Amino acid sequence: MSTPTADSARASLEAVRTEIAKAVVGQDPAVTGLVVALLCRGHVLLEGVPGVAKTLLVRALSATLELDTKRVQFTPDLMPSDVTGSLVYDSRSSEFSFQPGPVFTNLLLADEINRTPPKTQASLLEAMEERQVTVDGTPRPLPEPFLVAATQNPVEYEGTYPLPEAQLDRFLLKLTVPLPARQDEVDILTRHAQGFSPRDLDAAGLRPAAGPADLEAARDAVAKVAVSPEVTGYIVDICRATRESPSLSLGVSPRGATALLSTSRAWAWLTGRDYVTPDDVKALALPTLRHRVQLRPEAEMEGVTADSVINSVLAHLPVPR
Repeated sequence: MSTPTADSARASLEAVRTEIAKAVVGQDPAVTGLVVALLCRGHVLLEGVPGVAKTLLVRALSATLELDTKRVQFTPDLMPSDVTGSLVYDSRSSEFSFQPGPVFTNLLLADEINRTPPKTQASLLEAMEERQVTVDGTPRPLPEPFLVAATQNPVEYEGTYPLPEAQLDRFLLKLTVPLPARQDEVDILTRHAQGFSPRDLDAAGLRPAAGPADLEAARDAVAKVAVSPEVTGYIVDICRATRESPSLSLGVSPRGATALLSTSRAWAWLTGRDYVTPDDVKALALPTLRHRVQLRPEAEMEGVTADSVINSVLAHLPVPR
């Protein structure tokens, strides 16, 4: 099989978005965010109320990619070893052998990650950052590519554990999955009336549209997308402005700035350009930065949100030509 070109890889990823639309209606920004995360070797946190197709979205993505996928349903009694794996005694050989956990996969669906205590949430920290898992002092590399797609309900719901800042910072993007518009909801019900079942994606006609070779060719192309000094300075100014905001007790770190650079390049390439514009930065600023800032309690009480602070920064900063 011939090596995919940048153009054929882009076409394959566009086909992924088309295939997902066969199962998920009206969540195009979330679909695009998942594709951007794949291009940037990043992880995604999907947040929304129950019943807005967060899990279905990730399952549909896995159905359109030729990648190994595993799902973990996070519950209050889940242990870290249930995610990472553990040493198991083999009575026949009288030795301990390592049994890999579900984290040893290409695409890990961490379903309702905020329903498990912080101790188990933290079991993913090393995997997400270092692409490895250490058990009994031995580091074990994870497959490549590796993506964690976690879902969570808003933290004000009972029985949830808010993700700590260190964990949130490991996610490249935080995508909000809103309730659908009226016409989208009509389309959803129409599909169900015609026999669509979210538990049978094969029957919905979803087919693999891209594989690891397409992904690697796309990532190589994204790495060549040009970023001018003016755009680099614009990204830095956005992040520095959040640190000076009176509404925030914690602004965006340099890691957040590099994340915004990466996602902007991926978005520019997806839209067919080999250079980044300020509009690309604006388009990805909210999903890349909203989980990397912390509101002051008094601002929160006044109804200020992370999104409103970032939008205010974008509105007041001069845009480079």
